[in-house]
Amino acid sequence: MPTRGWCRWAQAAASVRDADVPLGRANGMHALRHFYASVLLDAGESIKALSDYLGHHDPSFTLRTYTHLMPNSEARTRAAVDRVFRNPDSADDGPDTAHGAS
Repeated sequence: MPTRGWCRWAQAAASVRDADVPLGRANGMHALRHFYASVLLDAGESIKALSDYLGHHDPSFTLRTYTHLMPNSEARTRAAVDRVFRNPDSADDGPDTAHGAS
């Protein structure tokens, strides 16, 4: 008797076949893995975590493969500075929050 996961896989495969989608690497699990990786990177997941999720033995392989999907560091830098200046009276930033400040 097939397991529940196998039934879902068989249903998905039948749906793809019925839709006349060409079978192959570009439309199969490989494409789904790339989609999964791009969604996680866009959401801010780390390369280390993504590497673990994808089963890569080395995070540098993951970085080389998906570096083009990494968020732009210039945009992150601008956003960080904007957050500080948006609320200058915030107690979360400033000299009073430094380590060892009394």
